[in-house]
Amino acid sequence: MDVLIPALAVAVVYSFLSLRVLRQYERGVTFFLGRFWGTKGPGLIFLPAGFASQKRVSLRILALDIPPQDVITRDNVSVKVNAVLYMRVTDPERAVIIIEDYLYATSQLAQTTLRSVLGEVELDELLSDREKINAVLKKIIDERTDAWGIEVSAVEVKDVDLPDQMKRAMARQAEAERERRAKVIAAQGELQASETLTQAAHNLAAEPTALQLRYLQTVTEIAAENNSTTIFPIPIELFRPFLSSPAAPAGRAEGAAEGPGPALPASDISTLMSQLRLQAARTPKQD
Repeated sequence: MDVLIPALAVAVVYSFLSLRVLRQYERGVTFFLGRFWGTKGPGLIFLPAGFASQKRVSLRILALDIPPQDVITRDNVSVKVNAVLYMRVTDPERAVIIIEDYLYATSQLAQTTLRSVLGEVELDELLSDREKINAVLKKIIDERTDAWGIEVSAVEVKDVDLPDQMKRAMARQAEAERERRAKVIAAQGELQASETLTQAAHNLAAEPTALQLRYLQTVTEIAAENNSTTIFPIPIELFRPFLSSPAAPAGRAEGAAEGPGPALPASDISTLMSQLRLQAARTPKQD
């Protein structure tokens, strides 16, 4: 009886030391006397202390940062590119037995694949078509790590660091392209304006009175401000009604061809010009 109680206590302590608890997202790859014993978990498992051991493996998705890599593109441009890789373990047994450190191995494989893939593309494709490059990287890395029991869910290129000279060259190219577009748009606007002005000129030429009315409207718009003195030319069309008489001369024979009426005397023209100058002088000024 005195021996049974200590033995029972030792058995209880040994059993307590042999218990392991694995979380829901963990699996334990166990070894008994150095031989693979199985994959256990989650929950409470029993591992004989001193005879068995385990390697915990997480089944959650891991974000693995790929350090910046010096890459020379196909068009001989040196850039620095870093990326991020999302992966998870699908087979804990192979991830532990086949490869020593699956995280380190996947990181090194991702770095070499990133350099080799980006070395086959041009800079414009790297900057504008990243989805295609990400898909190629994911496919290559996933195929290589499938034998290790690892699944690659995504590979994303995070940043592309360009040399300062290349940045300035790209800025000049973008500026020149915008200037070209601005000049084209301005030329198209001039073309449309000229076509509209040509149509307006044809319409005004068909009706001479319309030109005089338009001229008077412009004068009214200028005079509405009342803050400056405006000097403007007077078209000769405004004086044509005064330069000729509508009635024919009394002494002309009947049936003879009618000619232009007598011209307006110079004194009348001078009087009219004096009145226009007086009206312009009365326009208020603003300093």
